[in-house]
Amino acid sequence: MKESDWKKFKRIKDEALERFCADAMADFVAAIEKEDMSNHGRYLYLFKLVQNADKRLGLLFDGHSRSKAQLQLMLIRSEGLVEDHQLAGLSAELLKATEPKNTKPQVR
Repeated sequence: MKESDWKKFKRIKDEALERFCADAMADFVAAIEKEDMSNHGRYLYLFKLVQNADKRLGLLFDGHSRSKAQLQLMLIRSEGLVEDHQLAGLSAELLKATEPKNTKPQVR
């Protein structure tokens, strides 16, 4: 990976992590506010949501190395955690290699 792509990827990854966490916390708030469940039911539901979010977070963001960067960028893009304007400045080669396919694999 080119040095310029690596520097840009680090920023993209940080911003994607923030977006992932904001989305997860919105899901947590929605779970807590569910009025059609008992407190215990909400607790169990929230616990599962946190566990699943933690697994997804690990798959998407754990490890920070150039050897993992391309795969991570592909997964981050597939999850919709990066906007097109954030990709500006990346090499055409990296963009092509990390372009999400027609089917959107979800890491859930």
